[in-house]
Amino acid sequence: MDQQTALDAFSALSQETRLAVFRLLVAAGPEGLASGEIGERLGVRQNTMSTNLGILLKAGLVRRVRDGRTVRYHADHSGISGLLGFLLEDCCGGKPDLCQPVIRQISCS
Repeated sequence: MDQQTALDAFSALSQETRLAVFRLLVAAGPEGLASGEIGERLGVRQNTMSTNLGILLKAGLVRRVRDGRTVRYHADHSGISGLLGFLLEDCCGGKPDLCQPVIRQISCS
């Protein structure tokens, strides 16, 4: 990931509703959520939710899949991984043992 892509991702996450959507989709796991359900859970109108989902999509943090008449959104794990990799690229000055607390915190185990 390059610096501009990382800045786009941070910009997308710097707004309260988008951050809440992103965290909700991460928690939803591989099933993701329908766009209407995301709006309902967060109490956000459809047109506002559509705009925010579009920004997260453009930033590479979410992806969408058509499921019949419904559009489901999912956290984009490759985008998340790219952003974390960018942040931790030069982590700990070559001393990987110093990075272990961070790695444990972000692991799913």
